[in-house]
Amino acid sequence: MELTRLKKQLTTAARGHKLLKDKQDELMRQFILLIRKNNELRQTVEKEIQQAMNDFVRAKSVIEESFIDELFALPAEDVTLTVVEKNVMSVKVPIMSFHYEGREKPLEYGYLHSNAELDRSIDRFTQLLPMLLKLSEVEKTCQLMAEEIEKTRRRVNALEYMTIPQLEETIYYIKMKLEENERAEVTRLIKVKNMGATQ
Repeated sequence: MELTRLKKQLTTAARGHKLLKDKQDELMRQFILLIRKNNELRQTVEKEIQQAMNDFVRAKSVIEESFIDELFALPAEDVTLTVVEKNVMSVKVPIMSFHYEGREKPLEYGYLHSNAELDRSIDRFTQLLPMLLKLSEVEKTCQLMAEEIEKTRRRVNALEYMTIPQLEETIYYIKMKLEENERAEVTRLIKVKNMGATQ
């Protein structure tokens, strides 16, 4: 009975190991694709931020600082951030989106104190917001998937190097014991038969 139970347990453990290994491989494949996407997006965002900052620094060198302080003192529109969870290989990853309420442009100001560099800088920063949101979404997804890969790897290793070998060893030991008992029983029966034949 114990041998039958252990054999069933071993079959279940082997099936579980295969499923977890498949899950780990698929997670790794998706993780690598996400890392590539993350690197490309990060490079684009960093390049855009650098250009926007360069424009802003040039604008600031010409425009009076008090005007720039007033310009950024109050937000010109409300921004709502919506986060929805999506299930990817049993990992809950965030899907984020912006919703603007208010004016068409995030900042409205008179052109009297402005210059082309400031306009370009503000436009670039405005266009950067969705990209920054996408980057944070991808980076968070990468982080969550890395944690899930690590958990899955630990489970796979526990099954592969501990649970399955222990079950196999116990099954082997029980089989050896049963065979030994069977041989002892056969030997005993032969002796009994021989004793009966000599009498």
